[in-house]
Amino acid sequence: RRSGYAPRLQKMCANTLMSKSAVHNVNVASQKALIAPSVLRSSVPVDDATFEFVTQSRAVISDILDRKDPRLVVVVGPCSIHDCQAALAYAQNLKALSKRVEDTLYIVMRVYFEKPRTTTGWKGLVNDPHLDDSFDIEAGLRIGRTLLRDLLQMGLPTATEALDPITPQYLQDLISWSAIGARTTESQTHREMASGLSSAVGFKNGTDGSLDVAINALKSVQHPHRFLGINSEGVVSVFETRGNSYGHVVLRGGSSGPNYQSDKIDRCEQALAKAGLPKNIMVDCSHANSSKDHNKQALVTQDVCDQILKGNRSIIGLMLESHINEGRQDIPLYLSNLAYGVSVTDACMSWEMTETTLIELADALRDKLPERA
Repeated sequence: RRSGYAPRLQKMCANTLMSKSAVHNVNVASQKALIAPSVLRSSVPVDDATFEFVTQSRAVISDILDRKDPRLVVVVGPCSIHDCQAALAYAQNLKALSKRVEDTLYIVMRVYFEKPRTTTGWKGLVNDPHLDDSFDIEAGLRIGRTLLRDLLQMGLPTATEALDPITPQYLQDLISWSAIGARTTESQTHREMASGLSSAVGFKNGTDGSLDVAINALKSVQHPHRFLGINSEGVVSVFETRGNSYGHVVLRGGSSGPNYQSDKIDRCEQALAKAGLPKNIMVDCSHANSSKDHNKQALVTQDVCDQILKGNRSIIGLMLESHINEGRQDIPLYLSNLAYGVSVTDACMSWEMTETTLIELADALRDKLPERA
């Protein structure tokens, strides 16, 4: 009987494995373990002075939201980072400009590593740092963390979009301000994640231009949440957050048109007041607010400036998509054909237009903003 038992047992085990393989990870082609956040953070040394600068920059942004600091937050930079050398060159220009306007504008560099796609396309530096569909995510995280460190050491606060709920464990300690995009503002996962982020976080209105999803997100994010995630050691954990009291809305327009005009700002103020939320509004001068024409960002900025000069007190910041050179380009087959300092995602305004726009904004508001404190 024993001689017949072993084959039967072997067959039973084979049938069990077959039944599991038929229902579990059916469409997963492969899996690869990723480096733990704590290990990656240790591999990119960051000194105490840099962490102190992050703390200070977050405090400044919080003070602006609390009206203790009368300046405007200006989140400006490339739509996405694909070339770190060009990003550093851009940052040198931005740092010089920030010193020139620092009495009126608090400049934060836009350092976006993850790009949400409506269908398909390049998903950003973290996911595909080599721009060749190799998806070397570990290299992308290390490259991104190194760039953030270098920018902070230059004295530039950093901003990014929190897209993947795992990525903050790798990068968030080097971020001064975070955004939740129009495609994810309605996501419970992102609202829960944002409730635990260490920086102020801006929620964009929905892609259709509606405010409801952003208002609901702001009400949600200020409360504690419990959810699944990975800890610094890469272990799946249950997180409990305290809630983020520095959430605010970012108006970016939508399929229904722009929403930066004074009547739309007034409508947003009323919605925030009705929900019992602070009247803190950032205007994204790109995307649908500029009808996706990068050159119109300067016109949107001027309109917002005029609203503040006429007495608006709710607009606390602006967002601009800007690069060394204007426009955009597709990623070519041969990367040597990439044009230097030109976006590979949304079209950006040139550095020259950026500088002129922000200097004019600062000059126009220098005497007005202190009245709002």
